Amino acid sequence: MDTKELKALIEDVLSEMNIGEDAASEDTKAAEAEKTSANTADDEAAISDECLEDITKIDVKKQYLVENPVDAEGFMELKQFAPCRIGIGKAGARYKTLPQLMFRAAHSAAQDAVFSDVDQDFVDSLGLFTVQTRCRSKDEYLTRPDLGRRLSEEAVKTIKEKCEMNPQVQIFVSDGLSSAAVAANTEDVLSGLMQGLKAQGVRVGTPFFVKYGRVGAMDEVSELLNADVTCVLIGERPGLITATSMSAYMAYKGTIGMPESNRTVVSNIHSAGTIPAEAGAHLAEVIKIMLDKKISGTELKL
Repeated sequence: MDTKELKALIEDVLSEMNIGEDAASEDTKAAEAEKTSANTADDEAAISDECLEDITKIDVKKQYLVENPVDAEGFMELKQFAPCRIGIGKAGARYKTLPQLMFRAAHSAAQDAVFSDVDQDFVDSLGLFTVQTRCRSKDEYLTRPDLGRRLSEEAVKTIKEKCEMNPQVQIFVSDGLSSAAVAANTEDVLSGLMQGLKAQGVRVGTPFFVKYGRVGAMDEVSELLNADVTCVLIGERPGLITATSMSAYMAYKGTIGMPESNRTVVSNIHSAGTIPAEAGAHLAEVIKIMLDKKISGTELKL
């Protein structure tokens, strides 16, 4: 066998070896991919079978984590009077994991309520038209409370065009410091309030929604429409107990710059406080008393 034939034989052998190795490599890759896929499927199955507890649904009034308590029953009885974070126990000098996670979840909910806007589709579904205060953004609303108390020029024009003048009661909704409160309560509160007033023969103006509004915006609305009583349903500053608390501020013959003592307020309207549907009926009764006595605020005796 000459050198040329030997070289050709070696090339053939090497070529066959490479093909075999490639084939073996492909088989190995396929096996590894199948194994990885199987492991992933097992992991997904394990995850789907394990549902973590929704810590935002835990009732703190029923939560007592103190180890070896002296009087657990007595303490639990006290907890029923307020949803405070007491009796949650400690791990050394620190909070336990669950209360700490619950605290962070509540803090996140409060931040979301403040910094998010009310869904415009939700406002539209209530049949409310939307106007805006002199605040141009959420940041400006949070840093310039004074601008949130006054309506923009476009808002003034829109309200004059779409609202009935000289109503006995003018109602409007505002985001305030909690968009979550507006979303959670407005439908029931507004419905109960409107029905309650109409049942008593009270003439109600055209309700609307004010974006980036403070409580004081009701004074300009009152002057603008010459309403006897003005009522704003507004999202309150969220806390670590609830981020969905709404309040109703009412005033008889409100004017720009009037003292805060002229306002009457019903607060803590939410699912764990004053129930929204009940709040609407109660507000109708309060407003009727205001109309009859022609007064509001600290001088009004309910």
